[in-house]
Amino acid sequence: MAEALGMIETRGFAAMVEASDAMVKAAKVELVSYEKTGGGYVTAVVRGDVAAVKAAVEAGVRGAEKVGEVISVHVIARPHVNIDVVLPLGRKEQAEGEMRGGEGRRRAAG
Repeated sequence: MAEALGMIETRGFAAMVEASDAMVKAAKVELVSYEKTGGGYVTAVVRGDVAAVKAAVEAGVRGAEKVGEVISVHVIARPHVNIDVVLPLGRKEQAEGEMRGGEGRRRAAG
């Protein structure tokens, strides 16, 4: 399964929350991050397989437009493993292991 990242940038927090809700309800994706970038701009990031992320982002745009303004939308299919190492998008430990050729660090249970 090829993974993808989907991003929706909105003006206003409420629009981002509405977009996020619509995305996770529309497809099997995980909301992995959001970022306040200043000036009222907020970006939500989802992860999942390519088709699911594309469907989720489309639904997220429709949701966000109901309550605010969509500034930017983008899907990155099969992002490079280094993206996860540098940016906090929910897979850093696993990505570091993949870059080293291993399976990533495992957390001890308990």
